Amino acid sequence: VGENGNVRLTHHHGLGNDFLVALVAEVPVDASDLARRLCDRDHGIGADGLVFGTPWTGSAEGLTFTLLNSDGSSAEVSGNGLRCFAQAVARATGTSALELTVDTSSGRRRIVVDGGPDDIEVTATVDMGVPGPGPDTDGLAIDLGGPIPGRSGTVDVGNPHLVIEVADVDSIDHATVGPAIEAFFGPVGCNVHLVQVLDAATIRLRPWERGAGLTEACGSGACAAVHLFHTWGVVGTDVEVRMAGGAAVVRLGDTIRLTGPAVHTADHEVAHG
Repeated sequence: VGENGNVRLTHHHGLGNDFLVALVAEVPVDASDLARRLCDRDHGIGADGLVFGTPWTGSAEGLTFTLLNSDGSSAEVSGNGLRCFAQAVARATGTSALELTVDTSSGRRRIVVDGGPDDIEVTATVDMGVPGPGPDTDGLAIDLGGPIPGRSGTVDVGNPHLVIEVADVDSIDHATVGPAIEAFFGPVGCNVHLVQVLDAATIRLRPWERGAGLTEACGSGACAAVHLFHTWGVVGTDVEVRMAGGAAVVRLGDTIRLTGPAVHTADHEVAHG
């Protein structure tokens, strides 16, 4: 927050999944209202989420990542959001090849940035940690509006995901299907992903994100999908995930690593308080 009470923001996207990032001393008490106002694409700046990095002292050390979805709800973690956050920190600190460890509500995450502070686009790799069991699906009926679903399962990669195998992600009206399926998981909600397998090293994913709706890409969803399809014996440990906004690479090992771009698009200063 500037001396005049204004909030300084940087705008970034990871494969079209865009975030406003504010490096501040503390998360403001009206953070949810601020997220709804700033992320509104008609009356605000427009973004899928608002990220706060605290406590900001000009250093990359000791930061906590806090994410609010565009509807003002809290999100535990975001693979694309963490890449964008790391680029914002690299730019603010003037650091090339930044290695950043941040705290999230789902635990500590490590991000490595390949690029410098003046680069519009960098590549970043996020260690997304160890996957765990997702929410219960007992009683869930998956209705895709005609197409027959294949395998499905849930997984938690710091946030909850339902992954549904389909023959063609483009054949389904996910703007209708996504929220209808997510309603089963209320009030907490769940990210809902349609996944089409192209081969053992390539999948397509179409996300419906809790708190944001249809997005161009979902990094944590890509991790969830690759983990599940690998568990099912369908894909390997190094998989390209193609989404509307572009492709990311997920690598499985002791933890899940997500690699993809982060792009700086603009700087903003908005009135606050």
